Amino acid sequence: MPTRRDFIKTSGLAIAGLSLQGFNLPVIMKGNNYVSKRPALNERKFVSEAVEKKINEVKKDIKNEKLAWMFENCYPNTLDTTVNFQVVDGKPDTFVITGDINAMWLRDSSAQVWPYLPLAKNDDKLKNLLAGVINRQTKCILIDPYANAFNYGPTGSEWDKDFTVMKPELHERKWELDSLCYPIRLAFNYWKTTGDTSCFDDRWQSAMKLILQTFKQQQRKDGHGPYKFQRRTAVQSDTVAGGGYGNPIKPVGLICSIFRPSDDSTIFPFYVPSNYFAVVSLRQLSEIFIKIIGDKDFAHQCSALADEVEQTLKIYSLTHHLKFGEMIAYEVDGFGNQLFMDDPSFPGLLSLPYFDCLSQTNPVYQNTRRFALSESNPYFFKGKFGEGIGSPHTGLGKIWPLSLIMQALTSDKDEEISSCLKTLMETDADTGFIHESFNKDNPTKFSRKWFAWANTLFGELILKIHKEKPYLLKA
Repeated sequence: MPTRRDFIKTSGLAIAGLSLQGFNLPVIMKGNNYVSKRPALNERKFVSEAVEKKINEVKKDIKNEKLAWMFENCYPNTLDTTVNFQVVDGKPDTFVITGDINAMWLRDSSAQVWPYLPLAKNDDKLKNLLAGVINRQTKCILIDPYANAFNYGPTGSEWDKDFTVMKPELHERKWELDSLCYPIRLAFNYWKTTGDTSCFDDRWQSAMKLILQTFKQQQRKDGHGPYKFQRRTAVQSDTVAGGGYGNPIKPVGLICSIFRPSDDSTIFPFYVPSNYFAVVSLRQLSEIFIKIIGDKDFAHQCSALADEVEQTLKIYSLTHHLKFGEMIAYEVDGFGNQLFMDDPSFPGLLSLPYFDCLSQTNPVYQNTRRFALSESNPYFFKGKFGEGIGSPHTGLGKIWPLSLIMQALTSDKDEEISSCLKTLMETDADTGFIHESFNKDNPTKFSRKWFAWANTLFGELILKIHKEKPYLLKA
């Protein structure tokens, strides 16, 4: 079974240039007629009329032939290839695999369907699919709030021998704080978009109360809490220091995350971007419990924890960099130690405005952004085919397209957005899809041939540009 560390080699790349706002956007050499890479209609996992209409609407406004081709391949990739929709006990249920790994991540599944959310109010079939994701995530959280990835059923996993409390329904049990934030984000915005509250049943409420309990346990004010993890491996970031509990922390009010969104273990267990994300998520949860559930006591508990984490972030996450001034640290431990880096999986420092954690114009965010996109970030790489943020997860010299997409999503500068598009088009290795990472000097060396999150997020970027800066697509 492939893992997120697989490094896959593919065929060569032949490109020429076409100008877009002063940038040379690549076009496959004559002879490639850009045949769709989508599955045949009868082989697609799910078909949405609203999504198909949107593809046609946007594609006709994209002048660059290769960019239009990539958008058509990538935007529907989650629906085409990864969703398994059914009705269970009268309720929609949607299991979403991440792509080349046959398991459902709470994070990935939320992010994969997120770009379809604005279309759900005009497509009941799509709305039911999204409700099914929320219902399935509820089941997963109730099985184990500390797990990051789940099987379709109680089938067991290649990671059964990990030194933690594995259950047959779990694919992997890496505690990542963001894994419990993403389902809240999806449910909250599903409600705001569609007005549907059918997902907020007793089981969902129980799952949300388990989330709050888990967050409080991982503040570690009363000891380590119930979670520990170790793996027999030669990869340091795939196991956990401190006997499985992580490196020491001082319980100051932040929430521990033993793994990052990349599935790599943290160095300092207070992972700052996910603590910012938790503040937003807890306030969203509070609003649902006030306006929909009518449980003011639980809503107050959520908002109180949000306030505590937010105030503590102001003390412990802010730091001063010799070159960039006041900025936000990547990880901290409550003792005063801080880690300076950023990783392309998110939430990360670069993506904080995307999750409504900070304003894009916030001066501290702008300083942090300049750091993340500079060679002061030890995981920022420059090469023959572009520059961007990479990850310890895939090793040195490998840029993640997710970072390029997020850089463009959090920018209002035409030149920067166009540059990111150029790099994304030049580094697909002539596949028409977005990958996990590519070698900065040779994009035919890439990891994860089928990575639906990256594909769908690329579609989200094109939709945003089409709505806000359509001239970049028409040039």
